[in-house]
Amino acid sequence: MTCGPREVTFSVGISGRYLTAQTKGCGVPAIPPQITGHARIVNGEEAVPHSWPWQVSLQQSNGFHFCGGSLINENWAVTAAHCNVRTYHRVIAGEHNKGYGSNEDVQILKPAKVFTHPDWNPRTINNDIALIKLATPARLGTNVSPVCLAETTDVFPAGMTCVTTGWGLTRYNAPSTPNKLQQASLPLLSNEQCKRHWGSNISDVMICAGGAGATSCMGDSGGPLVCHRDQAWTLVGIVSWGSSRCSTSTPAVYARVTELRDWVDQILASN
Repeated sequence: MTCGPREVTFSVGISGRYLTAQTKGCGVPAIPPQITGHARIVNGEEAVPHSWPWQVSLQQSNGFHFCGGSLINENWAVTAAHCNVRTYHRVIAGEHNKGYGSNEDVQILKPAKVFTHPDWNPRTINNDIALIKLATPARLGTNVSPVCLAETTDVFPAGMTCVTTGWGLTRYNAPSTPNKLQQASLPLLSNEQCKRHWGSNISDVMICAGGAGATSCMGDSGGPLVCHRDQAWTLVGIVSWGSSRCSTSTPAVYARVTELRDWVDQILASN
């Protein structure tokens, strides 16, 4: 993945219909998250184990974590196109501590097929979304359940505080990613505000968050940016790119789910 000198995509190390929130079938963790409103994710904090039950770790066959993702139902996960997921990779659900010997009851799932957005553009990083159809369904329960997906008509205003999660680097030059899932609360920005940092790199299929003391970093790619509304957590963004040094004063950029929801619906309906 080639990026300009000041921007980098946040990967690491490798070159059914939805339930509605009203049915409490998505976006409602059995184990409630606890967020301390301040802003490793950089300057984040360890998440309550299994309080983000849609979070998955995308791993190589040797267990190396390279991207995050989110379960949207028992058969499908969503991630970033730039993660370049292949069917020989693994989708790990129900994980909190990815360290050796953590004895967690994780589910090791295989991708049956990966659908990358047809307008994904690695140069502009537009439409940075991919869908993973799982070879066998995830078993839903306390530690594994889906996130709600933002509707095309949803509006998430600038200044709203949302949360991103992942096993990405806790500082840009850290030697390895953390074993335990990290979380950070981040304010959304309008695209006009974001363009003050990133100029014409920001398009309508992107949404920005952060720049207020915490941020996503390498290894968080593909993971969720979720906002809480109507008593449920909704997937608003997919970790895409940002500052190459994971600067906490620079907003990170996420694929904007409201703009990509129609494509998601088309893929799920036809597969």
